[in-house]
Amino acid sequence: MNIGVQLDREDYLYDIHSLVKSFFPDDDVSIYTEDDADRCKAARDFLLCVHIPEEGDRKTVKDSLKKEIYGLLSDYTGKSLPWGTLSGIRPTKIPMKMLEEGLGDLEIKERMQEAYLISDEKAELAIRVAKKERELLSGVSLGPETFSLYLHVPFCPSICLYCTFSASCASQWEGRMDEYLDAVEYELSCGRPMGRLDAEKEGRPHSGQMSDVPDTGRKPVTFYVGGGTPTSLSARQLDRLLDMAEEYYDFSACIERTVEAGRPDSVTRKKLEILKKHHVTRISINPQTMNQRTLDLIGRGHTAEDTQRAFYMAREAGFDNINMDIILGLPGEEPEDVARTLDLIEKMSPDSLTVHSLAVKRASRLTRKLREEFEAGRIGDYSRYEGLAFVNSEAIIGMAYESAARMGMNPYYLYRQKNMKGGLENTGFARPGKECLYNILIMEEMQGIKAFGAGASTKMVYPDGRIERIINPKDVRTYLERVESAK
Repeated sequence: MNIGVQLDREDYLYDIHSLVKSFFPDDDVSIYTEDDADRCKAARDFLLCVHIPEEGDRKTVKDSLKKEIYGLLSDYTGKSLPWGTLSGIRPTKIPMKMLEEGLGDLEIKERMQEAYLISDEKAELAIRVAKKERELLSGVSLGPETFSLYLHVPFCPSICLYCTFSASCASQWEGRMDEYLDAVEYELSCGRPMGRLDAEKEGRPHSGQMSDVPDTGRKPVTFYVGGGTPTSLSARQLDRLLDMAEEYYDFSACIERTVEAGRPDSVTRKKLEILKKHHVTRISINPQTMNQRTLDLIGRGHTAEDTQRAFYMAREAGFDNINMDIILGLPGEEPEDVARTLDLIEKMSPDSLTVHSLAVKRASRLTRKLREEFEAGRIGDYSRYEGLAFVNSEAIIGMAYESAARMGMNPYYLYRQKNMKGGLENTGFARPGKECLYNILIMEEMQGIKAFGAGASTKMVYPDGRIERIINPKDVRTYLERVESAK
C-alpha cells in the first residue's frame, strides 16, 4: 500500500515520517507539502493530512502532534506500538534525566506513559536500563580530560543481506589492507579524524575546538575496534593496528578494550593470541542465528558449527568476557527457529547477549537492491527470497529476554532504529561485571568518542551540552584518497 502524508509546513518532517512508518513498516510512506496536494491524492492509497500549529515551543508542539497522529493511526490500523510515539534511538535518555531529578520509578513510568503512550513493559525496561547505566557510570570519570577511542575496520568476509554498515568484502581489498592501515596511522598521528582534516585543508568552517584540545595527557577510558569485522585482517595486520593505537595513545587509564571478532569464520588461534597480547578484555563472536538455512540465505558464509568452534577456541585462549549477537526477524525464521538458536547459545553460555530486532533499510540488499541484482543477472535464484516473512513480536523477543535471564544476565543498554520489525528495540544483556561501558557511553552521549578509519564517526561532548559530530568518508577508496591528499 502507498501511504501519503501531506504537511502544510515541513516542520517535524522526520518525526512524523518515523511515526507513520512505524504503523506501516512494509509500505511506502511519502511526505508531501501542500504544493504537491493533487499529486499526493492521486498517487496514494491512504492520505494523512497534518496541520502544524504556528505557535508553541518545539517539544510541546511535536509531542502533541505525534499523540494526535498516533491516535488516528491506531484507530485506523487497530494496532498499538510498544514504544508509543517514541521514534528516537535513545529512549533511556528520558528516564535517565528523570532519575537525575530525583523522581521515583512509578512517577517516571506514569510520566512516560502520559507523554509518549508507551506500554507498561517498555517503560519498565527503559527505567531498569537507565538505572543500570547510572550504576555502571557512577564510578567512571567522564570529565573533559577523558574520552573513548574507536577504530573502524570496514572489511567483512562477506556482506550480509541486511547490512547497511560501512563495510566492504575483504577479498576485494586483500591486497590494499596495509594501505588502509597506513591511512589510519596517519589519522592517529595527526590526532584528528579525516573529516576534520578535510575541513582544515579546504578552509571550510568548523568549531575548531576539537583541534584545540591536545591529546597530551588525555587517556582513553574505553577502547573499541569495530567494523565490519576487525578479524578480517590477518594476524599480522591486526597486531599492527593494535600496536598503532598503543603508540599514539596512553592506555594506562583504559578500563575496557573490546574487539569485534563477530564473524566466527574469521577467528583463528593466532588472532586470539594477538588480542590477548594487547590486553583485549572483551570480544564478540556473533552467530546472529544458529539455523543453517537462515545463515545461507542471508549470506553469512559460515556454519553454526563454526560459531561453536570459534567460541570454545576463545574460551581456551582465556577470554572470560565474550558477547554474542542475535537478530530476531530474519527472513523465514519462525519462533521454533529462534528457540533453537537460544538453546544452543545457552549451552555455550556467553557472558553477554545482544538481542537485535531486524531493521530492514532501503540501502540493504534485502530490499530493492536484491531485486536489482537479480534483474541484472548477478544472482540467479531470486525465488528463494520472495514471499519470506520477516517476523518479530513481543512474544519472540520475550523468548530471548527469558533466555538471557536464565543465563544470569541483566539488561544494561538499549537503543532503537528506524524500520525495526515489530516496532521493538535492541537490548544488551550481560552478567554482572561483564557489561560493555563503551556501548553505554555511545548511547547516552556522556563522553566524547574519537574515531578513526573509513566511516568512523567522532563525537565530542562539551560541558554546555553541545555535541559536535565529525564523520569520515564511508567509501574506502574515497577515504584513502582523502588521506593521501591531506598529507
